[in-house]
Amino acid sequence: STRTRYATRFMLELALSDGSQPVLLKDISASQNISAGYLEQIVPALKSANLVISSRGYRGGYSLARKANEITLKDIIEAVEGPIALVDCISIYDKKGFGLCSRSGLCAAEEIWSEINEKIINVLALKTLDSLAEKQSKKDKAQIQSYII
Repeated sequence: STRTRYATRFMLELALSDGSQPVLLKDISASQNISAGYLEQIVPALKSANLVISSRGYRGGYSLARKANEITLKDIIEAVEGPIALVDCISIYDKKGFGLCSRSGLCAAEEIWSEINEKIINVLALKTLDSLAEKQSKKDKAQIQSYII
């Protein structure tokens, strides 16, 4: 979703900063070409998930709450979207553990969706913000070199 993409870009911008001081929301907005208003809607979810911290005042702004290598893409997505589910029928269960879909437990596709969903979650849990920042830095350097040539 757009929320996921923008939250990831917001977090990536924080990871790419040197960490010496908080980053202003307006600077992230300008750098990532995302509306500041939209970011203001996303940040509370990231704060609630203890992914970012904010500070007020002259040197105020946002910083990562943990090291970038301790924050996964799964953490970011779950913070802004809730539990990750490829399809609704595998994400919503009643008190007995059965899906609320009328075909829950009877549908062969439900097993496939669950298997795919588990693999997606596992991949997202392995991808850290640090590794994403490293990839972005390489892309930025390659782009700068292409301008020089």
